[in-house]
Amino acid sequence: MATNERYEYAPDYAVHPGEILGERLAAYSMSQAELAGRIGMSTKTLSQIVNGKAPVTPETAIQLERVLGVSARLWTALDANYRLYAARTAAAQQLAAHSEWARGFPYAELVRRGVVEATRNLSERANELLGFFGVGSVDAWEKEYGKLQVAFRRSPAFNQSPEATACWLRLAELQAMATECAPFDERAFMSSLREARRISREPPAGFDVVLREQSAVAGVALVFVPELRTTHLSGATRWLNPDKAMLALSLRHKTDDHFWFSFFHEAGHLLRDSKKAVYLDSGDEGFSCVEEEQADRFACDFLIPPDAYRRFVAMHRYSESSVCWFSDEIGIAPGIVVGRLQHDGHVPFNSALNHLKRTVEFTEA
Repeated sequence: MATNERYEYAPDYAVHPGEILGERLAAYSMSQAELAGRIGMSTKTLSQIVNGKAPVTPETAIQLERVLGVSARLWTALDANYRLYAARTAAAQQLAAHSEWARGFPYAELVRRGVVEATRNLSERANELLGFFGVGSVDAWEKEYGKLQVAFRRSPAFNQSPEATACWLRLAELQAMATECAPFDERAFMSSLREARRISREPPAGFDVVLREQSAVAGVALVFVPELRTTHLSGATRWLNPDKAMLALSLRHKTDDHFWFSFFHEAGHLLRDSKKAVYLDSGDEGFSCVEEEQADRFACDFLIPPDAYRRFVAMHRYSESSVCWFSDEIGIAPGIVVGRLQHDGHVPFNSALNHLKRTVEFTEA
């Protein structure tokens, strides 16, 4: 059966064209000095070519074709293949020196997600990781992600496992880069957020498609990337370019109250904060800065109007019927109201109201 698989030919050896040249000279009983005279080259330079210490230039290849009858294309191909092989060998040796670098990454999880090839060899893992991150060397990775580390604004989510966090962010970036989006439009994005708030009341199955489509029209690539084991992330935002933003969610907590709060929290970063920063959020208490507090406030107030919330909690009625009535009044899912009441200490986390929260599970795009 025919398949569409492609195989890359990468032999573990290469022949320098000088070796072939030496064989041709022997076959013709021609000395190096004679050939040098015929092509107008010093015997020293020709000797260096024969001994593999000098390249066969295109000009020399044409001259050899005329004298020996061997295609110039063959000479240049031999030379190019040899130099590529030599470069790969040197690169492999360099990676071997950096093989310990590869140990810090959750490689097995990346294999399961199909973004790197399975291998036990650390040098090969390093090579796969560089390809995954789209950088040419370990030094380049450290410079690139060193800059990102500053942009992460000292988030504890990053510091827990920087390599795993970088992997999760890269998985999100790859999805986002593959997502077609219109140029960012703040009005369109605000409109999509109002619609997102409305559909929070609808069954979770399927509304991820609607959210992705509405976000893309506004210039935001919304992606869902399950967290890696040591990351503990709920979401992230960054600008891929001035006209395209990424909003990534991990669905770490698989209930609708957490999902919608995380979604609007990240949206708040895109609307209010620097386009140069990368925002990583764990959704856990204990870390606070101005940007995070503002994003929290944006999410809280967008989901539940402050005045309406104050009037509701002033009644101190937190029965199921009261919560459902209030959620109907303000037009959101009741699970979101339960989550807010629990966060603010009005309802215990083990409340019977938890059954109003719905499970949210999406697949990666």
